[in-house]
Amino acid sequence: MFKKFTWGHGIVLALGSFMAFILFMILIFPNGQKNAELVTDHYYSEELQYQDVINAKKNGDLLAEKPLYLQNDKGIQLTFPKSIIVDQSKVNFELFRTNDANLDVKKEVILDAQQSFLIPAKVISKGGYTLKLKWKSTNKPYQLDYDVQWN
Repeated sequence: MFKKFTWGHGIVLALGSFMAFILFMILIFPNGQKNAELVTDHYYSEELQYQDVINAKKNGDLLAEKPLYLQNDKGIQLTFPKSIIVDQSKVNFELFRTNDANLDVKKEVILDAQQSFLIPAKVISKGGYTLKLKWKSTNKPYQLDYDVQWN
């Protein structure tokens, strides 16, 4: 079958394979990239303030006790330990969906008497999220990020 395969056949085969690869990259590959979105629409202005985010994350990492989250049928329950005193009991959270900004959930909530709050299941779609918790304690900013897989 390959008795008469010459170097000329090899060149034609190589060029044909290369053309097929280029056509694949032009026609097929971009279709998988359609849901890629920027993290934020105000990328450059937020980048200038990113040192504040770095400091808040460092403060959050240094906490002895961290807020806990629990997933159940009602949604995602977040509970702050008694050792964390939240200024004015206000916590900002963001459920950040990397592949679709329309599924992001952002809100400021007030903690209840048990120092907890619930993110209802009806506002969460199935898939992976990054949960960003932001709060202040004695005017010191804190931020913790959790990876959440909602089923």
